Amino acid sequence: MQRKKFISGLFTAAALPVVGQTSAILSNWPLQPEDQESPKPIKVPPYLKPGDCIGITCPAGFITLKEIQPAILKLQEWGFEIKIGETVGKKDFTLGGTDEERRADFQQLLDDKNVNAILCARGGYGAVRIIDAIDFSQFKKKPKWIIGFSDITVLHSHIHKNFGIATLHSKMCNSFPSDWTKAEPIQVETILSIQKTLSGEKLNYEAVPNEKNRIGIANGQLIGGNLKTIESLAGSNSDLHTAGKILFVEDTGEYLYSIDRMFWNLERSGKLSNLAGLIIGGFKIKAADSPEEEFGKNLYDIVLEKTNKYQYPICFDFPVGHQKNNFALKCGIPHQLLITAEKVSLSEL
Repeated sequence: MQRKKFISGLFTAAALPVVGQTSAILSNWPLQPEDQESPKPIKVPPYLKPGDCIGITCPAGFITLKEIQPAILKLQEWGFEIKIGETVGKKDFTLGGTDEERRADFQQLLDDKNVNAILCARGGYGAVRIIDAIDFSQFKKKPKWIIGFSDITVLHSHIHKNFGIATLHSKMCNSFPSDWTKAEPIQVETILSIQKTLSGEKLNYEAVPNEKNRIGIANGQLIGGNLKTIESLAGSNSDLHTAGKILFVEDTGEYLYSIDRMFWNLERSGKLSNLAGLIIGGFKIKAADSPEEEFGKNLYDIVLEKTNKYQYPICFDFPVGHQKNNFALKCGIPHQLLITAEKVSLSEL
């Protein structure tokens, strides 16, 4: 993976074709009725200011209070108050407490009028076990930023589909370095992108061009997250509708044949047919168990095979995923994806 850099400023390329919600490329594949609808306006939670409170909870995997101390100290350094949820330090096998404990803790922070954002301590697995039991009625009246990635894709997808409220796909507490003097610059930049986002700064990113990219410009709401999680939500009340939007995906620890199966799911369910643009983030591929089990196609082959009948721009190796260069992304908010032979940028509109 090539190093990507964090930049500011918008980019223009008027000569390139624009693909967006009003001019998305249609395939012959029949869309689901709900995917024929135009994307609805998004609600943006209030940005944070010094003195605001961030709640920390474990809706998925477990983590100890000691392990999140570096994150707590850095968030306090940024001027935020911190409220530690009851699930931090709890453990029910791999989960951060029982289903009821994790649901109740998330619900309490969701309803607390003094909590301005909720940072999930880590991913793992477990959010899908509680999502249908969470009451979002107060959240709809007073939205707040929900922060995390990986398994937290369940929350991003559910909130986007059902409530049209922006969320923040970013690193979590377990990604903050214990010693900032020894942290790599790219690790520092990605964590600082969380602070910039929460403070209301419009973030703009640049990635190193890849010869496999498909050139063009796309305008649309940015959605996505962990590919395996998106696949598992298909057909549920948390399923993403992708028409006219820019979809980003990432994953880790999967065999190539499994990734191929997941992209077939996206294609056969109509999620690839009417996109404005596609962003492929970091993918840590699990090696085949033996030479006889080699799949025979790489990630580029898999993606391009499923999208060869569409014309929207495609970016590979974007700085998002289970890796150090995992920048904060505002899910649901309109962005512009610009891809030329010389540069790639993703700019909040």
